[in-house]
Amino acid sequence: MRAVLGLCNAIDAMNTQVARGVKWLVLISVLIAATNAIMRKLFSISSNAYLEAQWYLFSAVFLLGAGFTLLRGEHVKIDILIGRFSRRTQAVIEMLGTAVFLMPFCVISVWLSLSPVLAKIASGEVSQNEGGLPLWPAWSLIPIGFGLLALQGVSEIVKRIAFLAGRAPDPAGRHPTDQG
Repeated sequence: MRAVLGLCNAIDAMNTQVARGVKWLVLISVLIAATNAIMRKLFSISSNAYLEAQWYLFSAVFLLGAGFTLLRGEHVKIDILIGRFSRRTQAVIEMLGTAVFLMPFCVISVWLSLSPVLAKIASGEVSQNEGGLPLWPAWSLIPIGFGLLALQGVSEIVKRIAFLAGRAPDPAGRHPTDQG
């Protein structure tokens, strides 16, 4: 069990590191938006590439940050109902919900997105907008983001199994990123 929990810690650390990098994409997106607005107002110059870059960055923040959101327990859930149960019952519900709903959704999303991503990479397809960007970087975020989310889902299931078996602390009570 220690080895498996060690793997969970590695997954948690990976999603934490990804989130630390992704948070800077918000700032970059804001700077691109501000630059585009200033250039448009002052010089009547605008670029579709700036707008598309913002969309790409926005997509990256949500797709690549989803695993970290699950790690922190900040995803959408039914707190009003689940809060009435004991912590052990909550852990079982969380574990089953992750296994039955999240994991199949992640696997299907990765599976269905791989073919279009590979096709866009192979073709070098570019946005139809004048001055548009290549499409494959944005599309690549889909399988990567859902892959990270699925890995975090596995980590959360294992941590709850360990908690229920009395071999690990309650995963809802600790977050490795609380310190910094």
